[in-house]
Order: sequence, then structure tokens, then C-alpha cells
Amino acid sequence: MIRIGIVAPAEIAFRRFMPALKTVEGIQYIGVAIYNSFERFGKTEELSEQENAIIQREIQKGKEFIQEYGGGLFYSYEELICSDEIDAVYIPLPPALHDIYTKLALAHGKHVLVEKPSSISLERTEEIVELAREKELVLFENYMFAYHKQISSLKDIINSGKIGKVRLYSLKFGFPKRATGDFRYIKNMGGGSLLDAGGYTLKLAGMLLGESAEVICATLNQESEYDVDICGSATLINDEKITAQVAFGMDNAYKCQMEVWGSLGSIRTERIFTAPPGMQTLAIICCNGQEEIVELGEDDTFKKSIEMFCQCIDNNQERYTSYEAILKQARLVEQAMTKIGRAHV
Repeated sequence: MIRIGIVAPAEIAFRRFMPALKTVEGIQYIGVAIYNSFERFGKTEELSEQENAIIQREIQKGKEFIQEYGGGLFYSYEELICSDEIDAVYIPLPPALHDIYTKLALAHGKHVLVEKPSSISLERTEEIVELAREKELVLFENYMFAYHKQISSLKDIINSGKIGKVRLYSLKFGFPKRATGDFRYIKNMGGGSLLDAGGYTLKLAGMLLGESAEVICATLNQESEYDVDICGSATLINDEKITAQVAFGMDNAYKCQMEVWGSLGSIRTERIFTAPPGMQTLAIICCNGQEEIVELGEDDTFKKSIEMFCQCIDNNQERYTSYEAILKQARLVEQAMTKIGRAHV
């Protein structure tokens, strides 16, 4: 039995991770950690009234979490990570904190399931992957959409030759502006559209184009009212000269689309990244002027992702595959950053 603790009572942990975890065999939830004043503010004394209020809100969130799901409440991230009660951690923190607490967890012998992106730079990602290899521990990046059965169903249609030779993959993911204070819009928390929505599109482009996928151009737009890039696009190509065009944004009309343009027809699907559990996903196949709607299947991507994490713990080959997938994703993001002449620090 794998015993797992959660580093922070984040919304995604409360709303998505825990309901899925309860359906997975072989893994047991132990508890959730809240930050202490040092982890949040870098000090333990002389907190301002506002800082004290922030700490109290975090304590309340933690209590609400265990009221809903049980388990223990750990009063610092480090206390949970160092605990002998757990074998693994789930890290749903803002991206700039991912590698910090991943390193701490790996150093203390814990397997790590970390939200995407695994870190905010290729260099930091290489460091945590190397540490995971050294410690012979799992490091798993939670791009859960990749495990939805619609992905394999779409690949089957493409490989059948029904739409002929693939000429272009077009991937789009964007959503309306989130609430004020959301980490996605804060630079020093690892915010920005490339690392958030853009990561989904680059991940899928890399899966479709294969190991030779490479970013050949990219753009990012930063508007005056934002501290981060708010939308962008990129073009990727592989050794077979098949192209993928991706577009993404965090102040956009909602779009979650994949289109495949072939020599004989096309395929389009509308919930490629965010299909919820129980939703029947569909593809529209257009050939010779005729449209056909095909069911791609239902799935629970969070459950599948947790199951894959458990497989990595039990299977060394799956573990190594996870390392390589994380590095490939980080390289694609780094290539996009390089093409626009910026480094994310």
C-alpha cells in the first residue's frame, strides 16, 4: 500500500485529486499540509496583522480539507514531507515552488506526483530528474489529459489512413481570465500562459509528432495590465516534416480544440484537454464533403494519472519513461522560450 500526503489544500487537490484518489486501489491518503509562517513569509516572528490573517485562512482551509476527506493535518509542508507516515507526496503548489518541494521530498525518500509544469525552467527540471534517478524514486508530472482514452482513439483513426497523410495538427487551449490573485498571473509564482495553457498544447504536440518534435518559432503577448505573458502561439515540426501549430491563452474565449488536417480529410474534437469524468468525447470526421460523428469514449483522467503514478512506483521501466517524458516537455517549453528570446527565471 502506497501512503500519500498532499502538500497544500489547493483547489485542484480538493476538487479533483481526492475524489479520484478514493477510486484507486493500492494507495492510501494520509493527510494534508498547510504552510507555516516561515514557508509563506520567510519568518516566524513579528507577523503583521495581514500576514496573521493569511496564516489563519490557511489553517481554516486545512481543517475544511480534513473535515471533508479525513486524514491528518500537518502544520508545515516540511513536516509532511519528512514524515515516516508517508511514502509519496502530491504537490499542487504554484509552479515556482514545484522544484523546491520536489527536491525536499526526493531527498527524504518520497516518490513525487507533481502538478504541471514540473518546474519553471529546463535547468531546474534536469536537476530534479537527476535527483530522482539518483534516489531511484518516481517523479511524475501530472499532465493527466494524456491518459484519456480519446487520445488513443484519435491516434487509431489517424493511423487507419481514413484522413490520408497528416499535413497539420492544430491545437488550441485558452480560457477566460481567472480571479484576482490567481498564481497564473503572478510572475514570481511561475505564472504565464506558456507555462500554463501552453504546456498542454506543447505536451500534446510532442506526443503526436514524436521524439523528433522541435519548436521552430514562437510568440508571446504581454499586455500592460498583466505581469506575465497572457497568450501565445508556437509552431513545431518533426523529422517527417509534419507540422503542429499551437495557440494558448489565459484571457481568451474558451477553446479546447484539436484538429487534424490530412490529405483526404480532417478530424476535429472540442474537449481534448479538459473532458470531465463521465463525458462522452466526440470527434467530427470530414471526408469527401461528408461529416461523421464518432464517439471516442469516456474516462477519468485524474484517476488514470494516479494509477500511472502507482505503476511507476512498481515498475522501473515506467519510472524511466516518466523521467524522459518530463525532460522532453521541459525541452519543448525551453525551445519556445528561446525562440522568443526570453529566459524564464
